[in-house]
Amino acid sequence: YADVQKSSLKLKGIGELSSGKKKKSKESKKHLEQILTTQTKEDEAKRVYLDKRTPAQVAFDKTQEKRQMERILNKASKTHKQRVEDFNRHLDTLTEHYDIPKVSWTK
Repeated sequence: YADVQKSSLKLKGIGELSSGKKKKSKESKKHLEQILTTQTKEDEAKRVYLDKRTPAQVAFDKTQEKRQMERILNKASKTHKQRVEDFNRHLDTLTEHYDIPKVSWTK
């Protein structure tokens, strides 16, 4: 146990805990400039983005969104109690064909 270090854990990259200051070199400045130029190029590329969908595809997507919103509003309009009542009414209208038949071995 004599070789065990008893100091606190030192982590790289955390400014508050690191004691030494890093010196910025010319390479890091160049690297930062390259990052900034690539970010501006990416931003310009996003602005230039063209919608490659056909008008039919755009219309299809719009109608899908519209139908989805209608479904959501329809489901949100009823409470759970109302849904259960509607389901019970539906089960009452079904014929006896869907009932489980009695099976008896004696008859």
